[in-house]
Amino acid sequence: MRLIKKAIGQIKEDIATIYEKDPAAKSILEVLFCYPGLHALILHRIAHKLNYWHLYFIARCISNFSRFLTGIEIHPNARIGRRFFIDHGMGVVIGETTIIGDDVLLYQGVTLGGTGKEHGKRHPTLANNIVVGSGAKILGNIEIGSNSRIGAGSVVIDSVPENSTVVGVPARIVRQKLLIEGQLLHNRIPDPVS
Repeated sequence: MRLIKKAIGQIKEDIATIYEKDPAAKSILEVLFCYPGLHALILHRIAHKLNYWHLYFIARCISNFSRFLTGIEIHPNARIGRRFFIDHGMGVVIGETTIIGDDVLLYQGVTLGGTGKEHGKRHPTLANNIVVGSGAKILGNIEIGSNSRIGAGSVVIDSVPENSTVVGVPARIVRQKLLIEGQLLHNRIPDPVS
């Protein structure tokens, strides 16, 4: 019973997060039935709990079903914090040893992946209050500091300090304070080369 109450509380918090971060959200029914990021997150929590209980095959089956249903692939072993939101989700990949903090926003096509066949921690760690733009790739066992922004299409292969914005291929750090209500202004990211 306590587990069910906790799950319902998490879903309520997820819905509130969607309303806060997506101005297109019009109703609770729309959010419950039409937001694949929410569906993927709920299924991930189930798979993650089964993975924790060493029911690896069932966890992977649920993860695979979630990918089929939503277009979002989250490994059951990935650890995800509170108020996580995937906006438009298609093509998002979150690897096995990824750790995601609280208040993180990912847009479509983001990859949090590894760089090879090494064992152990091989995927990124994202701290709190991070925005990752569409199509960005964050690769390897690196850390993205709190309050950082990853520009759309960037390829991040080195750790990023707190309060930074990175853009480009490979991504370069650009200090920036131009945020409105915590959201990255994708169209106003400065060119790090110039």
